[in-house]
This record gives sequence, structure tokens and C-alpha cells, in this order.
Amino acid sequence: MSGIRLLKKIVKNDAMKTDPKEIYGWRVFLLACSACFGAASFGWDSGVIGGVIKLDTFIVDYKLGDTSTVASANLQANIVSVLQAGCFVGALAAYPLADLWGRKWCLVYASLFTLAGVVLQAAASGHLEPLYIGRFVAGLGVGASSVVNPIYVSENSPRAIRGLLTGMYQLFIVTGSLIAFWINFGAQLHLKGATKYIVPLSVQGLPALFLFSLMLICNESPRYLARKDRWEEAKVVLRRLRQLPDDHPYLQEEFQEIADQLEQERQLMGDATFWSLQKEMWLVKTNRHRAILSIVLMVFQQLTGTNAINVYAPTIFTNLGIMGTTNSLLGTGVYGIVKVVSCAIFLLFMADSLGRRRSLLISAIGQSFCMFYIGIYVRVAPPQDGQPVPVAGYFALAFIFVFAAFFQFGWGPACWILVSEIPTARLRPLNVALAAATQWLFNFVVSRTLPVMLATLGYKGYGTYFIYGSFGVIMLAFVWFFIPETKGVSLEHMGELFGEEPVETKTVSEDSKPAATEISETHGSQRV
Repeated sequence: MSGIRLLKKIVKNDAMKTDPKEIYGWRVFLLACSACFGAASFGWDSGVIGGVIKLDTFIVDYKLGDTSTVASANLQANIVSVLQAGCFVGALAAYPLADLWGRKWCLVYASLFTLAGVVLQAAASGHLEPLYIGRFVAGLGVGASSVVNPIYVSENSPRAIRGLLTGMYQLFIVTGSLIAFWINFGAQLHLKGATKYIVPLSVQGLPALFLFSLMLICNESPRYLARKDRWEEAKVVLRRLRQLPDDHPYLQEEFQEIADQLEQERQLMGDATFWSLQKEMWLVKTNRHRAILSIVLMVFQQLTGTNAINVYAPTIFTNLGIMGTTNSLLGTGVYGIVKVVSCAIFLLFMADSLGRRRSLLISAIGQSFCMFYIGIYVRVAPPQDGQPVPVAGYFALAFIFVFAAFFQFGWGPACWILVSEIPTARLRPLNVALAAATQWLFNFVVSRTLPVMLATLGYKGYGTYFIYGSFGVIMLAFVWFFIPETKGVSLEHMGELFGEEPVETKTVSEDSKPAATEISETHGSQRV
């Protein structure tokens, strides 16, 4: 009960004030953490590969040559970005598979792809071909997880803390990245030869192993079960998640809202075939609006430059005057700590209290300011090789950390929260798949181009920072005019923010689904 009292002090929205305290039990937190190990796989890989490509042994074994040349920058970009290419394909594939296999089993199978890719990377032994293949295969698993993870968590979460739980996706990304940064640092200090990069590449399989193991004991999404007309199973799962008795008004209301929304969608659009869903998404104005917002949010999330900085942080710290591989890796590790702490602060105090919209606005302002300052410093008073870092340089280094904090205050977790909660139930997998595929596509573009930008856009790549800062200004205007506030709104009532008629609670005939009051235990429901 002390945990619930703490939640009520932290989360400030109307739903938290009125909803029963029993629904904030340990099960929903376990489900969210279990699914989010898929996100940790991406964060871990980003942290690992950014440090590995800077190691002398890796450069020699994989014949990268002089890392200051454009040719070497292109080769490094290829190694990094092939994972994003796999993620793009995996995200698109996850849309039909999430409906075919279910949210739970799609995450289980995705973890197996990620593990297979990690094995290939660790065993590449200086050969680029198996390294490329391994990163692409791992990307298939990571990309599929990026679609299913936020869907699964949002469909299981109570409305008052849905932002906190869905935003844990971003928290696990930055936590995985943080652990990977320090593993790189430890490998640089204590390991010799090829083990310096083989060990970091191997242990990045741990999050996928946890995802596989934990999802086996988790339940399927009740909203997915309802969509498949498995109503009795959906009732049992919802009751176990909410820890409420069968006749509790909150439980009956939530289940009835799920049933009413699905029934209303079916009456309007018929059965959910591929082409009917495409028509429903792009020909219905409110659905088209939500799909476009989701895609644009993910484009802008990557155009902040954050994932490029995550991957190439050691290179950027070197450009800003931090000399030596060990020192740049150390700075990268501290950068990871800042991201984790900032993301945790956002999830606890901002996501469901300050809200998504205000968080995005504050985040865009802070990110732009940081990028513009760094660009001005590198242009006006650039660091000189062999010279101590000037005071302005230390401010620039500090602003890299401040930039990370502002990203985690909004554009990191808030985008994933929004794209998973604003679609209708029928369109949620398709909407999140399009958003995630867009994210991976632009992640690929940014990761592929950043080394070349740093090598070609002025001395030490100062123009790169001006470009990312300018995108931040555009993002500010976009959020101000187009993004509504969704905190505390149930998934079934999200359409009302986009001009839909309110979902009316009505009695549904027995031949279409069981009544919400008839919640009983069924066979095969023995899950966490």
C-alpha cells in the first residue's frame, strides 16, 4: 500500500484520483518490465557498437583503416546502420504477426531472432559479412519488438499510469545503453586483444534472453483476446490484472468499453481484412489524422539527432576535445547515466502529471538551445588537438549531457506513449508498425549520415549541430499546433480528442459476446 500512496503523490491526473487503488498491483509492472527487455536490446546494441568501432583491436581486425577519412567513416556507418535496416523490416513484419500470433508470442519469437543475430556478431572473427548478417538478423527481432512492446504494455495498463508504463520502453532503451557503455569501458581497461570487442558483442544478448524467459510466464493482452472474440479469456486476464472482484463497477466499465468500441468499429467498417484496415486508416479523417501524427512524431524524434549521438558519442566527445579512447568512453558512460536518471524523472513526475504535450514542448526548446550552443562553440572557438579544453568547451560538453536530459524529458518516451495510445483498437498494430518503421528508417538515415556529416560539414562537423538545432524549432511549432493532451484518457475514449463521437456504453447481444457482468474463471488462464 505504501507504493500506491507514493504513486498517488507522484501522478497527478483525474483518473488517479477516482480509479480504485487495487488496479496498481505488481502484475502490470511485471508485464511492462518483461516486455520492455525488447527495448533494452536496442539500447544495448547502440551503446556497444558505438564504443566497439572505436577500439584499436576492432579497427585492425575489421580493416577499417584511418578512422579520420571519409572512406572509414562510411564503413563504420555501414556497420552501425545495417541493424536499423533489419529493424525497419522487422517493424513492418510485426504488424500482421502481432495480430496473427498475438502480442505475447510475437515478442517471444522476436527475442529468438535477436539472440541469433548476437551469436553471429560475436562469432564474426574479423569478417564483415557475418557481422553484417548478424546485425541485420538482430535488427529483425529488435524492430518487431519495437512495434509489439508499446502495444502490449498500453493494452494492459490502467489509464492513470499508462504513460509511466508505456514510457518504460524508453527507460529500458537508455538503461541498456548505459550498461553497454560501461561494459565497453571495462573491456577497454581489463581485456586484451579481440576479447575487447567479442565480450561486449556477446553480452548484448542478455536482454533478449530475459525477454524470452519472462514473456513465457506473462499473459496475452486482454484487448487482443477481445478482438479475436476470445471474450472469456479476456475477462479473466483483465480481472487478474486489475485484482478486482467480478462485480466491481470499474472492472465491468472497462470491459464494457472494450466491447463497445470493438462493436462500434465492426458496425462502421466490417471485418478487419488488410484492405479494409487500410481504407479505415486512410479514408476516415480522424484515423488518417492520427496515423500522420504518429509518423511525423517518429520522424522528428530521430531528427533531434539523439540516436546518432548515442551511437557515435565517443567520436563526438573526441571532436569536442576529450582525448584518448578511454576518456571518450568514460564520458559516454556518464552520458548514459544522465539519460537514465532523466528518463526516470520524466516517467515518475511528468508523463502522467505534466502530460505528453507540455513535455514535448519543453523538450524541443531545451534540445534546440543545446545544439545551437555546441555548433557555435565548434564554429567560433573549436578545440585544438593537443591543447587543453577551454571554458567554453566544457560548457559544450555539459550541453551534450543537458541535451540528453531534455530528450528524455519529452521526445524520447513521449513519442512511444502517444503512437501506442491514440489509435483505435483495430488500427493500433498497423499504426504502431508504421510509426516504428518510420522511426527505424530515419534512425538508419541519421546513423548512416552522421559520420559523413561530422567529416564534411565544416571543421569538426559544426554544421551538424546547427541542423539538429533547427529541427528542434520546427518540432516546437508542430507540437504547439497539432498534438493534443492524452494523459488520463482511456484508450477507448481517445478518438474523442480527434473529433469522433463519444463511445456510448450499450448492451451488446449475447450471441456477439458475453456480458461484462459474467466474469468467470476459464481453463488455461493460469498466467501471471
